Amino acid sequence: MAFVAETFESPSGASLRLHVQEAEAQPLGVIQIHHGLAEHSARYARFAAYLAGRGFHVAAHDHRGHGQTTAEDAPRGVFGAPKGWTKVIEDALAVEDHLKARFPGLPHIVFGHSMGGVVAMNHAMERKGEISGLAVWNSNLAIGGRAGLMRAVLNIESLFKKPQSASTWLEGLTFKAWGKQVKGRRTDFDWLSRIPEEVDAYINDPQCGWPASISLWRDLIEGTELGESENRLRAMRTDLAIHLAAGGEDPATDKGQAAKVLASRLYNARFSDVTMRRDPQARHETLNDLGYETAQSDFADWAERVARQQG
Repeated sequence: MAFVAETFESPSGASLRLHVQEAEAQPLGVIQIHHGLAEHSARYARFAAYLAGRGFHVAAHDHRGHGQTTAEDAPRGVFGAPKGWTKVIEDALAVEDHLKARFPGLPHIVFGHSMGGVVAMNHAMERKGEISGLAVWNSNLAIGGRAGLMRAVLNIESLFKKPQSASTWLEGLTFKAWGKQVKGRRTDFDWLSRIPEEVDAYINDPQCGWPASISLWRDLIEGTELGESENRLRAMRTDLAIHLAAGGEDPATDKGQAAKVLASRLYNARFSDVTMRRDPQARHETLNDLGYETAQSDFADWAERVARQQG
């Protein structure tokens, strides 16, 4: 079976492109994937196929302003107006409810990469941890005081640009800056992976690598602050199984330090089932970098353990 493309009408008003691949054998559970910034759900086809072979139904949708999802208030690079972040999370929860109705009685695991990790954390917080498992990979939920600086930059830029316009200043402080941190780089996107073919596929994909709008960056900062909220974290059930992954050479997560900060926050909040996976040489996209086969296997082992405990 393939990662089949479908359309799902969200209560937020978005027509979501949803990809679903069903388990090849008796299903153990459902894994819902949240993709990262300036990419799309179809890029997770290899991961979905592997997980389906391990006994999981897998689903991923294109977030607002990404891929093939459409909404009147969300052209490419824009989550929506007003309350774009609220609508992103509304979509995520609606897809979860849809999947639970479609595959009833199965453990439900939420996985997020990068920006998708911020979505996944907020998704779990909205459910107060009442899901079976949460995976936050290659994500920075430790920006702290930098949020104010980023907002200040966006506020200045918005004096002469519309909110829906691309933020070249934030792009310069993020994607462009991260690219410059890779020594001997072949392209400006080598920070994503050590595999040239994977980097080239990203560069040649017209649905990847575009600059996000001022409004999307504002929404993402809001979502990150909500994901860092101690009060919201402590409102979750502390036996929720959580899987963290980071790359030691990933400039987008301060070389994996952001995952360590998140892990410390989880331990301090007395979460009892936290798994950390850190590859010292890996860059940003663990699922598209050297060693992705082992990363997939490690995650599937964890997901199987979680599903069997919850099932």
